[in-house]
Amino acid sequence: MLVPLARRFALAGGAVASGLAIMTVVSIAGRALWSVPIPGDVELMQMGIALCISLCLPWCQLHGSNIIVDFFTQALPQRATRALDGIGALLLALMCALLSLRTAAGAIAVHAADEQTMIIGLPMWWAYAMLAPGLGLTAVIGVWQALRLLRGLPAIPEAEPAR
Repeated sequence: MLVPLARRFALAGGAVASGLAIMTVVSIAGRALWSVPIPGDVELMQMGIALCISLCLPWCQLHGSNIIVDFFTQALPQRATRALDGIGALLLALMCALLSLRTAAGAIAVHAADEQTMIIGLPMWWAYAMLAPGLGLTAVIGVWQALRLLRGLPAIPEAEPAR
C-alpha cells in the first residue's frame, strides 16, 4: 500500500516539476521576445518547487535515497547498522510528522489571516497545505522502515513487479 502511494506522489511531483519547467521556458521566452513574462512566475515557482520536493520525499525515503553518512558505521555488523538505521528512520519520521502537523497548523492560521501572494494574489495557505501530505506520508514510511529495521529486516522492500 505504501509503495503505490509513494509512487503516485513521486509521479505527481515529477508532473509538477515538468509543468514548472515549461512555465519557466514560456516566461523567459515571453520576457525576451515580447517583454511579457508570466505574471507571478516566481511565486508559482516557489510554491511549485516546495510541493515537488514534498511529494518526492516519500519515494526517496522508501528507497533509501536520502543522504546517509556511514563513515563510522562501515565496519559494524549488519545487525548494528540496521539498528542505527532504524533509529535514524524513526527520528526522520518524528521530524516529518512534526513538520506535517506544523505546516497544516500554519495553513489554518494563514487561511484565517487571509494572506495572499504579492503579485497574483494566490492564497498563501495553499503553499502550507500542499506540504503536509508529502511530509505525512514520509513520516508513515519512516515509522514502517524503523519497525522493519529494528526487527532486523531490510528497510527497502523487495522490488515489485511492473504493472
